[in-house]
Amino acid sequence: MGSGHLEVSPPAPARSALGRNVAALSAVSFLNDISSEMIYPLIPTFLSVVLGASASAVGVVEGAAESTAALLKLASGWLSDRARRRKPLVLAGYAIAGVVRTLLAFAQNVGQVVAIRVTDRVGKGIRTSPRDALIADSVDPAVRGRAFGFNRAADNAGAVIGPLIAFAVLHFEGIPLRRVFLLASIPALLALIVLVAGVREHPRADRAEHAGPLLEGRMGARFWAFMVVVFVFTLGNSTDAFLLLRAAQLGVPMAFAPLLWAMLNLVKSLSNTPGGALSDRVGRKPLIVAGWAFYAVVYLLFGRAHAAWEAWALFAVYGIYFGLTEGVEKALVADLVPAARRGAAFGWYNLALGLGALPASLIFGAIWDRAGAPAAFTFGAAMAAAAAIAIAFVAPAQQQRAPGRS
Repeated sequence: MGSGHLEVSPPAPARSALGRNVAALSAVSFLNDISSEMIYPLIPTFLSVVLGASASAVGVVEGAAESTAALLKLASGWLSDRARRRKPLVLAGYAIAGVVRTLLAFAQNVGQVVAIRVTDRVGKGIRTSPRDALIADSVDPAVRGRAFGFNRAADNAGAVIGPLIAFAVLHFEGIPLRRVFLLASIPALLALIVLVAGVREHPRADRAEHAGPLLEGRMGARFWAFMVVVFVFTLGNSTDAFLLLRAAQLGVPMAFAPLLWAMLNLVKSLSNTPGGALSDRVGRKPLIVAGWAFYAVVYLLFGRAHAAWEAWALFAVYGIYFGLTEGVEKALVADLVPAARRGAAFGWYNLALGLGALPASLIFGAIWDRAGAPAAFTFGAAMAAAAAIAIAFVAPAQQQRAPGRS
């Protein structure tokens, strides 16, 4: 493949502090995910038990939501490269999601859930690429993997607290499911306050004022090849709502679904920062290959599990995959493109993830309904294994570091 826009490190030691923006944006992610994850692990049960939806319907809801978000991530990332400020887009995205997701408390049919979830993901689509670009703008490239890992760790820590709150109020207080959705508005509001007060715009001399059309290249051949491989992996990476359905199928009670989800996110949170920091030292590719291979093995085992205890064990080890890949993939995106194209690059990356989400969830749900859960999980494992092999040919063996805060 042709060379990407890799950057060469200076002889002076790189700045190691993560800084105010990474801390503030990580706090926002933490609070927003408390809100989001109070709701998310309950949606499959809400759809299937309360509203009577099938596994395919769950795939439609989650796949449509993520694909909608993906298109907006591309547009908002490109726009943030051209604009003087990224923060207004980040704020708008969090505000939309925080307001609309609590409307699930009033949903009466699957169509309404689809509309609410899609609008929630619209908010995510608006904020994600500008936020990731702002993080990359704000730190030295030598600690880029650690910065993204730390942000993902905070996000996943919120995804631990949120389900625990949901579990407590459902199991001990007997609060109705719909009221839990309303309570989720409190941490969402706190996230907006932190974002307004704590995040500062990072000055960018290389703003892409005269950037070309949305589809113009200038990213580098390796970046585009990486996008193709990410899309292949995503075709086997269906919504994790299916894991919750599988856990219920294996005998995990509905009231314990938030607890199961919290355990998964605890492992993710604990492994994100070490995984990102390790990629700063040994390179991004080894971590991504290991993570995708690990995903394939876990999915094979999910398909062959027979008891509730196996669901608990697999949810725990599944979190390691995220530690190996979540922050690392984002750091690799920033490594491969020039700073003036960073927002658009994250947009394309998120588009690859999101466009694969709908067919992935539809295919997975269809295989599940027609051939059973083991066949569906085997398909996911096969796609992950293929992507793990392919990434070895497109990603650089070792990222090079950029001078200063490029």
